[in-house]
Amino acid sequence: MKILIIGSKGFIGQHLLNFYRLQADKDVWGCDVSAEFEDSKYILMDNSNSDFESIFRSNHFDACINCSGAASVPESLLNPSHDFYLNTFNVFNLLNNIRIFSPSCKFLNLSSAAVYGNPTKLPIAEDASLQPMSPYGYHKVMAENICKEFKEFYNIDACSVRIFSAYGNSLKKQLFWDVYKKSKGSNYIDFFGTGKETRDFIHISDVVQAIDLILQNSAFDVDCYNIANGEEIEIRVAIEQLLYEIGWQGEFKFNNHNRAGDPLYWCADIKKIKDLGYAQEITIKQGLKEYSEWLKELD
Repeated sequence: MKILIIGSKGFIGQHLLNFYRLQADKDVWGCDVSAEFEDSKYILMDNSNSDFESIFRSNHFDACINCSGAASVPESLLNPSHDFYLNTFNVFNLLNNIRIFSPSCKFLNLSSAAVYGNPTKLPIAEDASLQPMSPYGYHKVMAENICKEFKEFYNIDACSVRIFSAYGNSLKKQLFWDVYKKSKGSNYIDFFGTGKETRDFIHISDVVQAIDLILQNSAFDVDCYNIANGEEIEIRVAIEQLLYEIGWQGEFKFNNHNRAGDPLYWCADIKKIKDLGYAQEITIKQGLKEYSEWLKELD
């Protein structure tokens, strides 16, 4: 199987690339905007003008996994046009070039739990109403609908994966990176919210496991899949665990102010990926211990 990973320098993309390159039956190509001189199967893209035509005109891929795009709710509020370009327009551009040059290529799109917003009930199943709370969430919904458009009118096989709170080695943004950065050189930390907000955390190795199961087994009939562990964990508990693992001594408090675009409570219904064979391998305690060891290597 010949696989193209768009956004292969990003957090999820690089882990997928490394995973598939260990498999002898996979011919795996990376694609991103950062220069790479040591990888003969890497395609450099222009950051301001993604030329997907040249990729699909010159190569036949059995599957394209789109890990590219912006992944920041606050940034999407500040610069919605940039977020739209990366998370929505690029999906259309990718699918349109697949339609023209490689219509048998399956398209797996990384979406987000942000499409749900604040759910009315937990756990959140894939058929729940979509009520995004940020431009980022809206643009992810649009991208999912573009996948449906290309399936309905052009019979392009596509599916979307709604990833919840992914974390792990090499991630330098979001909650746990923020905790680490704030802990450096300080014995007091202030966080947004109350600490009672919840997330459904999933380690990057389990994200990769779930995506691989979907790539192998999905009908690609514009299916959507939650990628999470079906476990609701309080933000305070997760922060305490990481601070314990990195050996931080101090005091932290929550300011009782929620950031715009941030949901309050998340827990996914993961029956669909469990039916494909998914089983959690890394607990939050194990994952944060591993992440803390990686952080210590940065000091």
